[in-house]
Amino acid sequence: MLKKFIFALAITIGLSSVFATTGEKAEAAYYHTKAISVAKANLGVPYRWGGITPSGFDCSGLVKYSFGKAGKVLPRTAADMFYTKGYRVDSLQAGDLMFFAPNKASKPTHVAMYIGAGKMIMASSSKGVIVTYTSNSYWKPKYIGAKRI
Repeated sequence: MLKKFIFALAITIGLSSVFATTGEKAEAAYYHTKAISVAKANLGVPYRWGGITPSGFDCSGLVKYSFGKAGKVLPRTAADMFYTKGYRVDSLQAGDLMFFAPNKASKPTHVAMYIGAGKMIMASSSKGVIVTYTSNSYWKPKYIGAKRI
């Protein structure tokens, strides 16, 4: 009888951990998808240094705003996002944050959101909110890493 109880308990614990992990993945997929959707809805919004609203965004303002609308609070600057949130990843998934710096040894000064298919969405100082390729000749050499929130 005790063996059956222990077996049933082990099965229950195992299944609950599987469902909990699945729920966390589903939640993450939701807010990544939602954040991308919000960012895409702001395509063409002009660049504004310090901007955090649809009247004008800077790079971290767009990311903070988009994730905020999806229910995730992020810090204000690219550097604070890089140093305090998420975990580093090598293989990009939609919704991951991509960080850029003037050189590999300096702190991040720019952030974009990976949207899949080799593309990222960001607030560009020259073009406003745009979608561009991660292989972009200007940004690729400045890339210092990605984080998953």
